[in-house]
Amino acid sequence: MLRILLLLLCVCATLSVSADEPHSGLDRDGFDRDIRPQDDLFLHVNGRWLMSTEIPADKSNYGSFTRLDDEARDNIRLIIEAAVRQSADSDDPITRRVGDFYRSYMDEQTIEVRGIAPLSGLLEQIDQLATGESVIRFFAEVGIYGVGGPIGFYIGVDDRDSSRYVTHLIQSGLTLPDRDYYLSDREDHAAARAALGIYVDRLFELAGLTVPDDAADRIIELEKSLAEIQWSRTELRNAEKRYNLFRVTDLQTISPSLPWKVFLDASGVPEIEDVNVVTPGYFEKLMDTGHHAGLETWQLYAKFRVLDAAAEYLPKEFVAASFELHEKAISGVPEQKPRWKRAVDATSGAGAGDFGVLGEPLGQLYVRQHFPPESRRRMQELVGNLMAAYEASLQDLPWMTQKTREQALHKLHKITPKIGYPDEWRDYSGLEIKADDLLGNIARSRRFEHFYQVNRLNEPVNRAEWGMTPQTVNAYYNPSLNEIVFPAAILQPPFFDATADDAVNYGGIGAVIGHEISHGFDDEGSKYDGDGNLKNWWTDEDRSAFESLTTRLIAQFEQYEPLPGQKLNGKLTLGENIADLSGMSIAFKAYMISLGDSGGRKLDGYTPAQRYFLGWSQIWRRKYRDDEMARRILIDPHSPSAYRANGPVINLDAFHEAFGVQPGDKLWKPPAERIRIW
Repeated sequence: MLRILLLLLCVCATLSVSADEPHSGLDRDGFDRDIRPQDDLFLHVNGRWLMSTEIPADKSNYGSFTRLDDEARDNIRLIIEAAVRQSADSDDPITRRVGDFYRSYMDEQTIEVRGIAPLSGLLEQIDQLATGESVIRFFAEVGIYGVGGPIGFYIGVDDRDSSRYVTHLIQSGLTLPDRDYYLSDREDHAAARAALGIYVDRLFELAGLTVPDDAADRIIELEKSLAEIQWSRTELRNAEKRYNLFRVTDLQTISPSLPWKVFLDASGVPEIEDVNVVTPGYFEKLMDTGHHAGLETWQLYAKFRVLDAAAEYLPKEFVAASFELHEKAISGVPEQKPRWKRAVDATSGAGAGDFGVLGEPLGQLYVRQHFPPESRRRMQELVGNLMAAYEASLQDLPWMTQKTREQALHKLHKITPKIGYPDEWRDYSGLEIKADDLLGNIARSRRFEHFYQVNRLNEPVNRAEWGMTPQTVNAYYNPSLNEIVFPAAILQPPFFDATADDAVNYGGIGAVIGHEISHGFDDEGSKYDGDGNLKNWWTDEDRSAFESLTTRLIAQFEQYEPLPGQKLNGKLTLGENIADLSGMSIAFKAYMISLGDSGGRKLDGYTPAQRYFLGWSQIWRRKYRDDEMARRILIDPHSPSAYRANGPVINLDAFHEAFGVQPGDKLWKPPAERIRIW
């Protein structure tokens, strides 16, 4: 299929299919013409929009992605409400499950009547824990139902053998977003810890549990001790450091007192020979940390984690308490989403990697109504153009030797594009959904997903599987499968508009495609070969040349300061910054090739090249609340939107030429200093 796509470049001219005069696809009402694109491309394109747009009260940020999220949610709501009307009499199992789950979420009366009674058995079980081994077993058992604990667990492709799945164990156990929230003296982090203490006390009060007066302090201190032994997010990006394959019989060499086999057995893992311990340094110290905390503190912590995991699905006072911490205190969101939105998100999935309870079955209903076959064909055409442009770029790289170039081309040719929706849908027939049992539905759903993952250990790797639902407004590259994936919901304006001129389409979805391809060649993705194995295919000389370029990109982004005293972490955001820079460069080349000898013409007073860059900036239209910006600076591998719009373009000759950027302009960068990677 990929070879066919590469040939499409020769026969397709543009993506626009309208017989009418195309419009530019630019929202010029949002432009701030008092700011020159040569000084700030982001504000030139988005300045008036930023001044006139309020972040909705139930959101931490708002922009192009969130607007499409809202549209997708509205479309999904209509599908769900139709399923609710039909579910009682429907012979379609998807319709019945979707309708019954949504009905259970909206049945507030039943939820209020039941209170926390469904959790009483678990809470009583915690009181019976008597040893460290029993605590570990408990967290493994409740982990099946989505309750977090000190040991993280997941099934994934073996990084060094992409033909099989392997069990992964990783650090875990924090309620706040990152270890720095516990270790930093910053005012906002101290406020978050205080809010966590209030939340702990409130959950125990609502649950009617008798606990010591210092219960919240003890739980926060325990989580702080876990934070102290955890790896940083920058360390966790290192694929080679994350790969530590141990035979199960040898796990005691990491921590002799940690009951590894007890945890694996209680997690439902079948007999296995080996496991990847992602963060061995954490596990070396975990049992000492646990012994220091004491059994009673672990019991308090376990009760809190159970209540926290369930709070969103309990009576409204629990829901409100959860919102106060997780949304308001941490991200600055002033108002909770209405219940129907939360019900849609729980049913469908609210973000990347979140399948909700019935995300993929809903995806089947979504694509029937909102993703015609023609959209998939057009996207295949554009992917083919980008792949061909990438191949041409690899042939011309001045810093890469032929030996590495051949391997890079081999990897490029083996990338698998997935567009719109899976060719194979998952079977949900084993999931029981009841119209009057929300918490039970959540528990059964999480158990269903857990054992779906665990059962893969006995199966070959499923290369047809997706990591996002079709209704997700996002895209991704998966290094283990060497694939680029574009869900249906992102194929809308401002990313893609079939009635618009191609310049903005290439600056939007074209650059997104280039971005995802480039992840295969960023600082971490480039460590995987064409088959998805963690394997060095570089010469030492070429890797050194590559890292000298990426070091310069780190330095560039570490100069950006979104909030006073809070600069970007150039190492954390490096992979995304490489993908933005390279994706933009490749998409522009593909667009220029698509124009052929015509060179294009002006629309709305802009040249084709100018429209390309304006289209790029338009997709990053976004505002953030300060608390949310602070959270993202700390944990998000993506740079904030303004720096995604401006950061790459200062390195591109094409941008300087398109707008006549000169010395003295704020986005001017001398040619010798421009960073050119892929």
